[in-house]
Amino acid sequence: MATLDPIADLDTHEVTNQPPPFEEIDLFATDRALADAVGKAGGARHAERLGVIGRRAGSSEVIGWGVEANRHTPELDTHDRWGRRIDEVRFHPAYHQLMDFGLGAGVASVAWDGTPAGHVAHVATLFLTGQPDAGTSCPMTMTYASVPALSVEPAVRDEWVPRVTAGRYDPAVRPAREKAGVTIGMAMTEKQGGSDVRANTTRAEPVTDGEGWYRLTGHKWFCSAPMCDAFLTLAYAQGGLTCFLLPRWLPGDARNAGFRIVRLKDKMGDRSNASSEVEYHGALARRIGEEGRGVATIIRMVQHTRLDCVVGSAGQMRAAMAQALWHTAHRSAFQKRLVDQPAMAAVLADMAVESEAATALSLRIAQAFDDNDPLARLLTPIAKYWVCKRAPGLVNEAMECHGGAGYIETGPMPRLFRQSPLNAIWEGSGNVIALDMLRGLAREPEGVAALRAFLDGVRGRDRFYDAWLRELDFSADEGRARLLVEKLALAVQAAVLLQWDNPLAEAFCRLRFAPRGSAYGAFDIAVDVPAIVSRSMPV
Repeated sequence: MATLDPIADLDTHEVTNQPPPFEEIDLFATDRALADAVGKAGGARHAERLGVIGRRAGSSEVIGWGVEANRHTPELDTHDRWGRRIDEVRFHPAYHQLMDFGLGAGVASVAWDGTPAGHVAHVATLFLTGQPDAGTSCPMTMTYASVPALSVEPAVRDEWVPRVTAGRYDPAVRPAREKAGVTIGMAMTEKQGGSDVRANTTRAEPVTDGEGWYRLTGHKWFCSAPMCDAFLTLAYAQGGLTCFLLPRWLPGDARNAGFRIVRLKDKMGDRSNASSEVEYHGALARRIGEEGRGVATIIRMVQHTRLDCVVGSAGQMRAAMAQALWHTAHRSAFQKRLVDQPAMAAVLADMAVESEAATALSLRIAQAFDDNDPLARLLTPIAKYWVCKRAPGLVNEAMECHGGAGYIETGPMPRLFRQSPLNAIWEGSGNVIALDMLRGLAREPEGVAALRAFLDGVRGRDRFYDAWLRELDFSADEGRARLLVEKLALAVQAAVLLQWDNPLAEAFCRLRFAPRGSAYGAFDIAVDVPAIVSRSMPV
């Protein structure tokens, strides 16, 4: 009898017409939108540094870390094996590698360490490091954003800000003074209040001769990143709602035993990051700012975390679009590459315009932060509302560009899709942000004047933009707040692109200010589709 070769007999196919892995890519150099925006925002000096980060973020190793950190999710240990309460969160090593990469790259430090155009560098760094994994962006963002709030209290500032800005990641569970660097979390919302923090019930009682120390009793429905070294939190003291810094370890090197993690949240996305519900059983915390000024203190942090929500969503849009471009450039159907099919090219070009506008707006806000420009006050909620809401639709369209392959968990799109709605919810969902924008319009004339001047500064550059601006009314009641913020968002995105002579400015104005269909690629307007796709291709 003849000897059969089972491999040859059963080998029914070979893999063809599939794209190569999207890895070993310089995520900075191949992203013309990001590189151009960094330069226009005053950050050209950071190009070499960002190239190093971009190459690392696009490497197969770091991309693999992102996969593993989401596959092996955090676990809570409330007690050690001897029965002692420890409330520690355990992570896969990939999580720690991602944190070390991001904090070492300067996500939490470069905006505050005296680096010129520091917020521009911060935004671009987060944009890049968040693409292999967005979950670890959360603790890094809170650590970065804690500095303005911590600085309200000089003694706290002097002790904690150098630790925050050390540019080091130290995962050890030990007192902060012994660590190379720290992370800062936040615990604000409660079951009964959500965004209405004035409905909080957590109470704070001063410690006699405690030099600003209080005992906190209550609960927090969401505590972001419970493994952090300290948390900014709100509680009612005698003088009203007050901000506190609650450390995991006390000055005498004992655990802050009153801080207890009840459970980790089982979230739809953001799986690499731990979110939790916590209780305070007489937990010790230091007051930040005056009693009764808690909201005014914490909003100094929130303005910066909202900026990072914008950046995170813009980065997700770029990551999803780059995957779609890569796939369609390497796969053929009906004797043509997908990217060369007119219908597909129109979809890709439309997404590219959306992504570029989100990227440019992120960097323009960072520039305003660097310049202490009052424009930042209103641009931040406008962008937070719009960019974060646009991300899920774009990611969904990018997933569809892959066909059925986009729906498979071993690929990148399902994780991107599950992550994409989060930033629209975190730090204030749509209604909260739209109403905050209305308050800014009503109460902050300096910011309104800066916004009007910004929009007026590019009048005459595009007829579609000019027509949109003529119809733009800054007044609205609460029922129309969303409509106003959306109209303003389109206007400010166009203004940034026009101000910076962006090559996609004309296409943006044509596509966003003229009547069209609701889906990506559903337009009958003259734009240079091949040029837009070519500019955005990640090669």
